[in-house]
Amino acid sequence: MQVTETVEITGHLMDTGLLSRVLDDIRGYGGDYTLDKFDLGYDKDDPSTVRMTVGAEDEESLQRLLMRIQTKGANLVHPGTPEITEVAQDGVFPDGFYSTTNLPTSVRLGGHWVQVRNPEMDCGLLVEGATVRTVPMSEVKIGMRIITSAQGVKVTPPLVETVEDAFGFMDSEVSSEKPQRVLVMQVADGMREAKANGQKVLWVGGPGIVHTGAAPAMVSLVEAGFVDVLFAGNALATHDIESSLYGTSLGVDLARGRGVEHGHEHHIRAINTIRKAGSIAAAVEQGVLTSGVMHALVKKGKNFVLVGSVRDDGPLPDVYTDVLEGQRAMRAELPGVGYCLMAATMLHSVATGNILPSSIPLTCVDINPATVTKLADRGSSQARGIVTDVGLFIEHLARELSPTYADGK
Repeated sequence: MQVTETVEITGHLMDTGLLSRVLDDIRGYGGDYTLDKFDLGYDKDDPSTVRMTVGAEDEESLQRLLMRIQTKGANLVHPGTPEITEVAQDGVFPDGFYSTTNLPTSVRLGGHWVQVRNPEMDCGLLVEGATVRTVPMSEVKIGMRIITSAQGVKVTPPLVETVEDAFGFMDSEVSSEKPQRVLVMQVADGMREAKANGQKVLWVGGPGIVHTGAAPAMVSLVEAGFVDVLFAGNALATHDIESSLYGTSLGVDLARGRGVEHGHEHHIRAINTIRKAGSIAAAVEQGVLTSGVMHALVKKGKNFVLVGSVRDDGPLPDVYTDVLEGQRAMRAELPGVGYCLMAATMLHSVATGNILPSSIPLTCVDINPATVTKLADRGSSQARGIVTDVGLFIEHLARELSPTYADGK
């Protein structure tokens, strides 16, 4: 005998294909449905509303199904109250825990809807008195109270623009053929808006920023106030420092575009120099490091979080080698962020996308289309992708935002 619940979804259900995706999810999870009510919007701007009874073979399957379709805005008509279970083992969620998205989420406590703090995907919902926040699996401790039902939970999906035409050129969110200047202007406007609202601009960068010769442009953006926080790995910082100390990046002369004698040693010698100083900031204070992106961040008092990987040389003393500590450091920098730009890094872009709430505008720039599409595939629904040369893009962005870079220097 099936167990059932009644859900309702409102929005531009037909022209965006939202209803079709909800029904596909129901069938994909082995569930069934009956349409109880279907109010179709009269004009193209009018929302439609669908109420349906959703069923599954057992309560556990139904709960997982309800959690899934909630990500698209199909919420319970009678939300009830959430089931809350205490954690019995450190680092382990209770069975049936509510697996979160990065979308705005509310929980019904004491007859009132409470907004979940720090929306983040793939976490649990931790109830602390009259508040609820997300908690990653690694932070779960015995005695914590975790929500283990879809009842009492409501998700607000992102607004999806209606489709004006059934056919059109360059309509995708990821394209290499859109006018470059228009894309640069859109990113610049997003950064300006964040700063005007008193928010921070977060950059997620890879070593390609240095390899392509865009480091001077990024320095000018730091100095102009459009880089408040940087997330990166050992590579970006190392090659930026190598460039400052030796004029090379991975042994390649950035001015001439070719390798130099003993250049392959430069990156490890650069790391050794910073380790001797004690830290990147100490190297700046001692006059050892006098230029580059990391130098500019230190001089401007901006924060950076460097999280390493198994392939790192050294690494630099500032690099987090414990990835869980690195995640905590990244999360600590997210409050106040109003715009995020990711450039030339798949690993750190996906990692950052996993912890960003959907409310933060996000643009990913990379020469590799796979990088910019992967973010959306991993759940970062707000991600926009720009497939282009990262070096040229950052130079154009610097010309738009930094008065000191107007002459390209």
